[in-house]
Amino acid sequence: MSARLVRTPVVSKMNVVGGYARPRASEAPVRHLLSVLDLTHEELEHVLTLAAAMKRDRLEGKADEPVLARQHVALLFEKPSLRTRSTFTIAVRELGGDVIEPGMDVALGGRESLEDVAHNLERWVVAAVVRTFGQELLRDFAAAATRMRVINALTDEEHPCQAIADVMTLREHFGDVAGRTIAFIGDGNNVATSLAQAGVMVGLNVRIATPKGYELPVSVIRGCERIARHGAAVTIFNDPGEAVRGVDAVYTDAWTSMGQEAQSKKRDRVFKTYQVNARLMSLAKPDAVFMHCLPAHRGYEVTDEVMDSPASIVFDQSENRLHTQKAILTLV
Repeated sequence: MSARLVRTPVVSKMNVVGGYARPRASEAPVRHLLSVLDLTHEELEHVLTLAAAMKRDRLEGKADEPVLARQHVALLFEKPSLRTRSTFTIAVRELGGDVIEPGMDVALGGRESLEDVAHNLERWVVAAVVRTFGQELLRDFAAAATRMRVINALTDEEHPCQAIADVMTLREHFGDVAGRTIAFIGDGNNVATSLAQAGVMVGLNVRIATPKGYELPVSVIRGCERIARHGAAVTIFNDPGEAVRGVDAVYTDAWTSMGQEAQSKKRDRVFKTYQVNARLMSLAKPDAVFMHCLPAHRGYEVTDEVMDSPASIVFDQSENRLHTQKAILTLV
C-alpha cells in the first residue's frame, strides 16, 4: 500500500535551538521528504535559509547545534553514490549523530518484507536516507514507518535533495532567482523533474529540452503549474538551441541513468545533438552559468571546455549538497 504522508507547515510554528529555527516536536508529527512537493513554499524557503546559515557557520569554524546528538540515521543505498553518501554521512555526524549502513542483502525487502524492515529500523534510528530505484517502493517504505523520518536520496522518478542544492547554488550566484530562466538539456529524468518542481516554487522559469519520446512526464508539468510562484512556468522544447537562447543557466545530466545501461548505445545516438558545448553555451546570456548534478560523462552530455570553464558551478552544487542536507535533516 502506498500513501501520501501527513505534512505539517512549520514556518509559523518554530522554536530556536542553537540559533537555528526548527519545528517544535509536538507540532511536527512523523514527516518524510520523498519529493520536493512534500515541502510547502515556506518550508522550502526555510530549508534554503537554514542551509545558507549553516554554510556560513561552517566556513567560520562554528559547530552545528547537535540536533542529532546520540541518534542514528540509516543509509540504505541500492544505487552507487559519491556525493550523496559522503554528504549525508558528514551531515549526520556534524549534527551530532552517527550513521549505520545495513547491507542491501538485508534491507528494502530483500530478505524480509519491506514493512518489517521499516518496523525494525525505526526502533533504532531516527531517520532513513534511501537511494533506490522506484518511487513507489520508497513511498511504501515510508508508509510503513510510524516513528522514523524517510528522506529520498534519489529514485528513478525524483531527486529532491539535488534540486534543493541547485536552487541554493543559483541564489548564491544571482541573488533572488525569481524571473530568471534555466534550461535543462537532455533526458526528462528524475533530476529534471525535481529541478522543475523546486524551480517554479521559487519563481524560476524552467525550460526542458529533450528528444521526442524523452520528455518530462505531463503529470510533472501539470503539478508544476499548481505550485508555481511569481509567474514561473515550465516550457518544453525539442530544440536545445531554442531552449538555451537567452537563459541565465544551462543544466545537463547523464544521457543514461543508473539502471538504463542496456540503452546506452541507443541513447548516445539519440542525444548526440543535445551535448552542452561552447556553441550551445554561446546562445545563453553572457553571464550564464553551467550546471550538472554529476557524475559527468565528459565528451558526451558536456565537453571539457564547458565543464572546466569559469561559467561552470558544478562543484558549488556538489558542495551545497552538504549544507542543504543538514538543513533537511534539521527540518524533519
